[in-house]
Amino acid sequence: MDSPKFLAGQFLLAMPGIGDPRFERAVVAVCAHDEDGALGIGLGRVVPRLHFHDLLKQLDIDPGVAPNTVIHQGGPVEPQRGFILHSRDWGGEGSVDVAGQWCLSATLDILKALAAGRGPSRWVAALGYAGWAAGQLDEEMTRHGWFTVEGTAELMFDCDVSQRWDRAFQGAGIDPRLLTSESGTA
Repeated sequence: MDSPKFLAGQFLLAMPGIGDPRFERAVVAVCAHDEDGALGIGLGRVVPRLHFHDLLKQLDIDPGVAPNTVIHQGGPVEPQRGFILHSRDWGGEGSVDVAGQWCLSATLDILKALAAGRGPSRWVAALGYAGWAAGQLDEEMTRHGWFTVEGTAELMFDCDVSQRWDRAFQGAGIDPRLLTSESGTA
């Protein structure tokens, strides 16, 4: 029997007609996926009227030299919980390496390091996450809803959020304007 394919280090792209408005045009960086479930951070939308300095000030951290970037809507689960997806050139307590491609950190030490100019060279911030129970994402992958692409640094760190979904499909050789919300069987 083939072992299941785990998707950590890849991006999930919501197909048109996914059926859940929270995930329309979603781009989700899969940070953990195994037999116990999956966790991903959404990178397809930003939190309106909230920037990184606002978040730091709410936590009584002086923004220092940290850029005042947007905060991504990481997902519907625990929307007040913060995450930093970042390059592998920094690691702190609780940092998780994701398939050798990027790291995920969710502790105050990375926020303080970013404010002090000692954090990772590349990063994005998010609030909340998308979570799947054991076998749930695997089952969803058998239906029309998600498409996977390699989770590249360019898509994560260099691509404007408003273009990320289109660019991810284009990188896979797919013109997203030609996608349909219908699925069928052969």
